[in-house]
Amino acid sequence: MADLSQEEWEEQLENDDNAVILDVRTEEEIEEGYIPNAVHIDFYLGEEFVDELGKLDKTKNYYVYCRSGNRSGQACVIMDDMGFENAYNLEGGFMNWTGEVAE
Repeated sequence: MADLSQEEWEEQLENDDNAVILDVRTEEEIEEGYIPNAVHIDFYLGEEFVDELGKLDKTKNYYVYCRSGNRSGQACVIMDDMGFENAYNLEGGFMNWTGEVAE
């Protein structure tokens, strides 16, 4: 797991052919906008969140974000514990995102 600044996250994501963007926010937060092509699994689902993570390909590189960077950081720790090879947390979260947003 690594915490990446927005610039690092975006640059690394752009050059990663094995990337998956993972949005761990709530449905209500997603209605305010989201990063296109992101997979959504609500962190607050608890055990169901962990179950859904278990269905993902552990060999992919996951770029994880939430609103502020807190839940996504926790999600990266969980993913690390579950054997995911690479999980990258967006520091500052979606609130600081200046890239492309879908509504």
